[in-house]
Amino acid sequence: MTCSGCEGAVKRILGKLEGVQAITTDVAAQSVVVDVEEGKASKEAMLAALQKWGAAANKSVALDE
Repeated sequence: MTCSGCEGAVKRILGKLEGVQAITTDVAAQSVVVDVEEGKASKEAMLAALQKWGAAANKSVALDE
């Protein structure tokens, strides 16, 4: 995430996934923390959704555990 537009897109994409309870973003650190209901949206599903957007928007998306 490099701008508020990307931040909004990330929140919108992740917010559509089942079980996502809270999304905390930090544009300066280019990070996102997601609270998910146990047994719901996996990190793989979240990453796949963001990578799909990233490919269309020519943005890099990576998982940093």
